[in-house]
Formats: sequence, structure tokens, C-alpha cells
Amino acid sequence: MGELNVVRCDFERHADAILAIFNEAIVNSTALYDYRPRTPQSMVPWFDAKRAGNFPVIGVEDADGGLLAFASYGTFRGWPAYKYTVEHSVYVHKDHRGQGLGRRVLRELIAAARRNDVHAMIGGIDATNAGSIALHERLGFKHAGTLPQVGFKFGRWLDLAFYQLLLDTPAHPCDG
Repeated sequence: MGELNVVRCDFERHADAILAIFNEAIVNSTALYDYRPRTPQSMVPWFDAKRAGNFPVIGVEDADGGLLAFASYGTFRGWPAYKYTVEHSVYVHKDHRGQGLGRRVLRELIAAARRNDVHAMIGGIDATNAGSIALHERLGFKHAGTLPQVGFKFGRWLDLAFYQLLLDTPAHPCDG
């Protein structure tokens, strides 16, 4: 595969590539419970929310700067007591799945979460996505529950499985 580089993704360099990866997943899989491909304009608020929340977007590029995979996290729920919990996602370009790239970006994302004093990482995964479930389990995530039939796509009901990783951070959590 050649030289690979872990990078912090930004709007200018990566919005189009992230959009293409999102849209392929929307059209061809249940990795995203969206029906219609996203527009280029949708990437502006997506990146703005990442920047405002200090949420990393970590990618893996090939030697030519092509984005092969990315991972990020964001707000889990909007109430203050959830401030140490994030919901993350991992996406790999369709032509590069099964090569360890998901593991690589997820490991980097976990490291960033520790640096940012996150305590719990939550992944919502379609219950039939065996590859993503195996990836999460290999990195220590535990099944925390499944919500049956909460999505409907491709003419069938979808079950959403939650996988959780508890980190040893922050050292001194506090209320407020």
C-alpha cells in the first residue's frame, strides 16, 4: 500500500474526500442511517461543529495525499453531565477496507480522547455490521446494548448496537 500518514483533517484539504466516503456509505450500506447523499454545503457545519467542540477529525492518507479513512467524535447527548462522553464514528474508503485502516484511525482517536479527558466513547453500529463490531471488540469496546428496529432502510428494520470503551480519564472529574 505504500507510505501512509496519519493527519488531522481540515475542511480545505479533506471535505470533498470525507463527503465522498460518507455518500458511498449512505448509498450502499447501513453504516449511516441516512437516505440521501449529503451536499458539499453540508460539510461546512459538520467541520464547524468539530472545530467548536474541539472534536478531532483524524485521517489516514496515502503518499499522494488521498484520504483512505477517517474517524471523529462529537457530542453524545446535549446535557452537561454527559461532558465526558462522546459518540464516535469510523469510516474507511470502499477500496481500502480490510487493510487495518479503521483500526489505525480508531486507535489514534482513542489516544486523542484520552488527551481531551474523555471518559466514555460510544459507537452506534448497525447490528449486522460484523466488520465494525469486530474492530471495536479488538480495541476493547464492550457491547452496551442493542435497540431493536430503530431504523428503517433498504426495505427492512435495522437494529442499532452500542459499543462502549471506558477510559481512565479524566484524572479529576467534576460537576458543573
